[in-house]
Amino acid sequence: MPTVAQSEPPRESWQVLGTSTIILIGFALLILGGGALLTLPVSHHGSGFTTMETAYFTAVSAVTVTGHTVVDTSTYWSTFGQAVIFVLMLVGGLGFMVVSTFTLLLIGQRSTLQERILTRALMRDTVGVDQMQGLRQVGRAVIVMVFLLYAAGAAVIFWQINGIDGLGTIRTLWQSVFLSVSSFNNAGLNIVPEVPGGSSVARFVSNPVLLMTMSVLIMLGGLGWVLIADVFRKRRFARFSLETKMVLVVSILLWVLGAGVLYLAEFANSETMGSFSWADKIVNAVFQSVSVRTAGFSVVDLGQAKGVTKSTFTGLMFIGGSAGSAAGGIKISTFAVLMAAVISSLRGRPRAEAFGREIPQSQLHRALTVAALGLALTVISATVVTTLEPEIPFLDIMFDTVSAISTTGASTGIIPDTGLASKVVLMVLMYVGRLGPMALAIALATEDDTEGYRFAQEGVRIG
Repeated sequence: MPTVAQSEPPRESWQVLGTSTIILIGFALLILGGGALLTLPVSHHGSGFTTMETAYFTAVSAVTVTGHTVVDTSTYWSTFGQAVIFVLMLVGGLGFMVVSTFTLLLIGQRSTLQERILTRALMRDTVGVDQMQGLRQVGRAVIVMVFLLYAAGAAVIFWQINGIDGLGTIRTLWQSVFLSVSSFNNAGLNIVPEVPGGSSVARFVSNPVLLMTMSVLIMLGGLGWVLIADVFRKRRFARFSLETKMVLVVSILLWVLGAGVLYLAEFANSETMGSFSWADKIVNAVFQSVSVRTAGFSVVDLGQAKGVTKSTFTGLMFIGGSAGSAAGGIKISTFAVLMAAVISSLRGRPRAEAFGREIPQSQLHRALTVAALGLALTVISATVVTTLEPEIPFLDIMFDTVSAISTTGASTGIIPDTGLASKVVLMVLMYVGRLGPMALAIALATEDDTEGYRFAQEGVRIG
C-alpha cells in the first residue's frame, strides 16, 4: 500500500513585523512618549501645558537629531524638559546605530532566508557589517568609543564655558555634556543661554578652541564609527577601503567648498561676518561649513546670508554625511558614486571606477534611485510649503525644507512663523529623512547581482 506524505505549505513571513518596521515603530513610539512628556507643565518655565504643536515638533526634531526648533531650547524648557530632549537626542543619534545593531541580532537568530537577505542590506547601512557574527562586540565597541568622545568633548567645552553668565559648576557641566552629545550626534540643539541679537553659539565667534572642538565632534559623528575604525586600524590611505577613501576625499572637498563660499560671500556682509576679524572669519567659515552641512549650529544669521550662500549650503545639506553615521542626507557615498560614474563616463570608461576599483552596477543604480527619490521629495515638499506659506521667500523655504529632509537643522529663521500645516510637513520630512533611507535600503536589497534574464538592447539619444 503506497504511503501518502502530507506537508504543510511554506509559511509566508509576516512582513508587517519586519526588521525595518520594528525600528520605524520604535522611533515613532519614542516620539509619542517624548512629545507627551514635553507637554507637561513641569517641562517648561511658566504655567499650563505646552501646546502639542510645540512639544511634538521638538520631540521629532530631537529624536531625528535634526535641531529645528520653534522655541528657544535654553530659556523655554525647564531642566526636566531639557533632560527629556537630551534623552531623545541621545537615543536618536547613538541609539539609532546601537538599537538597530541589537535588533538585527535578535531578528537574525530566528529569521527566514529572505529576511536574512534583507537584514544583511540593513546591516551594511546601519552598522557597517555583512555578517551576523560579532554584532555584540560591534555594539559594545560603538558604545565605548562614542561615550569616550562625548566625555572628551564635554571636558574641553566645560573648560571653555566655565563661569559664563555666573552659572554654577553643575549647571555648566550639564550644558557641556548636552552640547558635546548634540555636536557628535549632529543634532544642532544646545542649552547655552542666548545673547541679544544672535544664537547661543554666536557668543563664541571669537573662541576658536570651542568652535574647533565642536567641529571635530561634528566631523566624527558625520563620518560614522565604521569609517573611524577603518582609519584607526589601517592608518595608511592606500590601505583604506574604497568607501573610506571616497568619503574622506569628498568630505574634505565639500568642507573646503562650503568654507570658501561662505568666506567670500559673507566677508563684507555686515549682517553676518562683516564685523568679524580676519582670523575669526576664517575660523567661523570652517566651523559653519562643517556644521551647516550635517549638524545645524549657526554662528551667523543664515536668514541674512547672501543667496549664493543659501543655495550652496542647500546642496551641501542635501548630500549630508556618511552612511551609518549620525548625519542625514542622501549620504556622501551616494554622491561619490554618482560623481565617479560621471567622471568615468567623461573619460570614456564603460563602468564607474574610483581609486583603481570598479564600482558594481547595482550600487550605481541604487545611488541613482536614492538621489532621484531624495530630489523628488525635496521638490514636492518645498512646493507644498511654498503653497502654504506664499509670503516666505522660496529660497528660504527650500533651505529649511532640505534641512529637515537631511536632518541638519540649520534654518533661516522662518519655522516659528509657519503655520501648523507647514510644521506637520516638516515633522514628516524629519522622520522620513532620518529613517527613510534605512527602509529604502531594505526595499532595494537583493541576494546577488545575478539576473534571470536580460532584454534585448536598444539605444536612445542622449543630449
